[in-house]
Order: sequence, then C-alpha cells, then structure tokens
Amino acid sequence: MKVLVVDDSRVMRQIVIRTLRQAGHGGHEIAEAENGRAALEQIHAAPPDLVLSDWNMPEMSGLELLDRVRASGSTVPFGFVTSEGSEDMRARATAAGATFLIAKPFTPEAFAEALDPLVRS
Repeated sequence: MKVLVVDDSRVMRQIVIRTLRQAGHGGHEIAEAENGRAALEQIHAAPPDLVLSDWNMPEMSGLELLDRVRASGSTVPFGFVTSEGSEDMRARATAAGATFLIAKPFTPEAFAEALDPLVRS
C-alpha cells in the first residue's frame, strides 16, 4: 500500500509517519509532499492508495486538494490529519469526500481506528 503524507511541516510529516508505524502500518510505502500543489502532482504521476493530508497549508489547502482529486475522478481514500476537529470541519470534510478526519494531537489508536478498515478492504 502506498501512502502519501501531505503537510507543510516536515516535522509533522515525520510525526504522522512515526504514528503510522506505531499503529501497525509501518510496512507501507510512504511518500511525502510539502503542500497540496506538490501532492496533486504526485497523485497524478503515481497514484497512492491513501492520502493523509493537513487541512491548512500554503499554495493549496487540504480541502482544495481533495476537491481537485475528486474532480479528476479519483476515488482514492483521503483522510485529514489536522489541528481542528470541530463538527463543522468534520462535516465539511465528509461533504467533500474525505474518508476520515483525525484531529491533532492524535494517537496510534486513532490512526488504527481510521486505517484498519481501509487496509482490510
């Protein structure tokens, strides 16, 4: 399984990757992108099996990225890993076609809960 981790913070990308491993998902191929624009290019060039994206990023937000991914016809599972997990943001993410939203600070258990069903299917 190829996972694309999208966040403008290199440190946060590393934290997400470490948490993936702690949640039992360390055997996946991991790619990284520093913003939505770079992620969109990677998605078109080598489609991943899962996208984990921050919401707030320069150049192209995670929500804009999801909108463009869905507009291209892609149904890749797309989850947000973001600092705000309000009901409004969760509703916006779901309406845009996100599979899940994990709010920071997150735990390996939150990743396992969101990702295990995807890996099993």
